[in-house]
Order: sequence, then structure tokens, then C-alpha cells
Amino acid sequence: MTAACILGCSGLTLSTEEQAFFRELKPWGFILFRRNIESPDQVRALTHQLRATVDRPDAPVLIDQEGGRVQRLAPPHWPKYPPGRAYAEHAANDLLTGQALARLGGRLMAADLKAVGVSVDCVPVVDVPQPGSHDVIGDRAYGATVDGVIRLGRAMAEGLLAGGVLPVVKHIPGHGRALSDSHLALPQVDAPLAALEAVDFQPFEALSDMPMAMTAHVVYRAIDPRRPATTSKQVVRTIRDRLGFGGLLMTDAIEMRALSGSLAARAHASLRAGCDVVLHCSGRLDDMREAAEGVAQLKGAAARRAEAALARIARRPEPLDEIEARARFADAFTGMGEVGADPTEALQTAHA
Repeated sequence: MTAACILGCSGLTLSTEEQAFFRELKPWGFILFRRNIESPDQVRALTHQLRATVDRPDAPVLIDQEGGRVQRLAPPHWPKYPPGRAYAEHAANDLLTGQALARLGGRLMAADLKAVGVSVDCVPVVDVPQPGSHDVIGDRAYGATVDGVIRLGRAMAEGLLAGGVLPVVKHIPGHGRALSDSHLALPQVDAPLAALEAVDFQPFEALSDMPMAMTAHVVYRAIDPRRPATTSKQVVRTIRDRLGFGGLLMTDAIEMRALSGSLAARAHASLRAGCDVVLHCSGRLDDMREAAEGVAQLKGAAARRAEAALARIARRPEPLDEIEARARFADAFTGMGEVGADPTEALQTAHA
């Protein structure tokens, strides 16, 4: 059996205790952070080691590789990528160019990730920031218009899929109105349902065909005045029925301060609300053990959605001349300080 969770780990290799815990629990997947990353060879060895503990070569390994301020694989071993807003700046002058660059950015990141055994990228961020909202989303968003976010978010997701990496659409059903950072506090959104449907929900409905999505730890008073989306049956029902999302629904990290109660209680409440898998990121073994007490086995419709998501991974990535593509991508952002100056060198170190 497989546990309905995605877990982190503490360092560059697995400890004996972590290996024993993962072998016993058998989490569905894993997630990497900067603390887990030193070099391409080391990351490849770690992703192999993680999958070996659950005896599943296809066990997903996730990462947050958005570009900008959220980039776990970073120089000097990997190229620097721009944040979402940089694509929007190109799209403002030429929409098709902006879309092509977003797709190319996704395709290049997929090449980096696939080379080290990472199969899922927690991007695109298709939240639509609203005036006065907290900057936790900020330049991570693909602009401030619904149409731009949809077009560029889809382009990024399709680039990842073409490269054999699954995208995770986040933060469903929308973090763009939050006045606080859900890492630190529970945001409350007072907007009426009509406003949410006209703006916040639109990108998620437009990308409802994507294989995976991540919830927002945000209270939407118009739907459920008490519980954040992650633990709200009403909001999850809205995600499924109103937005039409049929893919695997994962939580944002349950250790974030937006949620309350024990880690076990948070995990249990998330699954009971209708999330398919629980995400726990800290890598602290005692915390993972506590969270696991609230995690159920992955079965039924959730297991079918998990299987369908993994089936979307391209067996043979779309052909790509990486040296030419990286040079073209870097040239497009010259002067913006968003990508490495020498894409050829970045390519060589990324795949050393």
C-alpha cells in the first residue's frame, strides 16, 4: 500500500532512520528543497535513494522550481531563471513572444529536472494578484490580468509536460487576494463569490485539464467562513464541480502557520475535506512521524487520480537543441538580470 502523502528529507543523503521510516510508511512521493541540493550527481543519487526506499521507480519527486526568488536548483550548477512577471513583461509587448518564452522556460527547466531524477515541478503559479494584496505572490505571478495569467501559465505548464515533467497548478482556487502570507498566518478573503468567479477562479478553470494542483491555505468567506480551502469540503467541492478540476489535488505544506492543530489533525482534516495527498516539507523526522498519524492509504478515486497524473509524464520528451535554446532564452532576457550570462556553460554544468 501507498500512503497519501508527499514528504521531505533533512539533508543531502538519507539517514538510516529516514530510510527505515520511508520503507515502512511508503509515501506516494517526495519533495526537495535547497537543503537537499549540492550538485547534479548528488541530487541524482538522492532521487534514486528516495525511490529505492518505497521500491517504486516511478515514485514522484517534486521541487519548487519557478524561477526568480523561488528556485531550488540554482547557480553555479544550474541556470538562473526569471520569475513569472518577466514573461508578462515580454507578453505586454508581444503576446506570442511572451507565450513562446514561457513555454521555452518550462521546457528548459524540465530538462534540468529530468536530468537529476525530479519528475514534478510545483509551477505554474496562476494566482491573479489584486491591489493591496500581500507580496507573497508578487512577481511569481504571470501578470495581473486573468487573460495573461491563463496564457502564460498554460505555456509554462505545456513546456514542462513536453519535457517529461508534471506541472502543479497553484494555489487553487486562488491566492491573489490574500492580505497575509499563509506561511505565517491564515489569510481571510471577504470578496463575494461573483468576484471570485470573475477573476480568481478563472485561471484554474482554464487549466483544469492539468494533472496536479496545490491548494491555497486561504479562507474564502463566501464559500466557507471558517475553514481554509485545504481543509474545507465546500471549497474542495467548488474546485471539483465549479472549476472542473479532475486531477490530483495536493495540499500546500501542512506545517505552514495558516493551519492549526497538530500535524496529524491537519493531515486528517485535509484528506477528509477531499484532498488526495498531503504535503509535508520540513524534513524533520519527528514532525513527519506526527503527520503520518493522520495520513490514510492512497486508494479509490484518489489513487486513480494519482495513477492518471503519473501517466501524463511523456515517455520520450519533445526534441530540443539545448545549447541553441538556452542561448536564445538568455538573449531574450539580456539586461533583465534574470538568467545566466553564459548559457552554454550553464548547460554543461547542469548535465555534468
